[in-house]
Amino acid sequence: MLTTPALPGLTVVSHPLVQHKITLLRDQATPKKIFKELVDEIAMLMAYEATADLALEDAEVVTPLETTTGQRVAGKKLTLVPILRAGLGMVEGILKLVPSARVGHIGLYRDHDTLEPVDYYFKVPGDAAERDFFLLDPMLATGGSAVNAVHSLKRAGATRIRFLCLVAAPEGVKRLHAAHPDVPIFAAALDRELNASGYILPGLGDAGDRLFGTR
Repeated sequence: MLTTPALPGLTVVSHPLVQHKITLLRDQATPKKIFKELVDEIAMLMAYEATADLALEDAEVVTPLETTTGQRVAGKKLTLVPILRAGLGMVEGILKLVPSARVGHIGLYRDHDTLEPVDYYFKVPGDAAERDFFLLDPMLATGGSAVNAVHSLKRAGATRIRFLCLVAAPEGVKRLHAAHPDVPIFAAALDRELNASGYILPGLGDAGDRLFGTR
């Protein structure tokens, strides 16, 4: 993993497999089926890195030969919160790694004129203060949706939140970190900039459209 001193709060997951798969993901010729599989795989690999410092506690276990002490994740289970709709594409990959994780949902869309988020749905477990949250969205572009989603989670009582995305723009990283410096950001790639329409360059297009075959 790589930290970026110029963009505090951001960790780029530099594992060779992640970088290989993100390159395939960018290709406009990659079909929907393969695109979805790649998002699934990258999300799982990123979650492996992002969970490296979860708290552990001792746990007694009886093996076929004797009783021993191992370790398990402490406290409540991890909760995944995709930002609808594109964030849904990252859920299954992480669930393969942490099948006991719960899944909440935040519904946001970006107004194409103002580029600001509009929220329409919010549902997470009631004991939010006791949980670790992974907020999921393939793209961190302007940062508006991410900032809004973190605000919503904090209002629900969440205190331990990590943001996972596939591709981030510097503008979005700066905006999210400025609003929520306590939320670590994990990305598979840090791209160059946003264009006038708020799309990441070089990017990978509209992740939701490519995941679900819509235009």
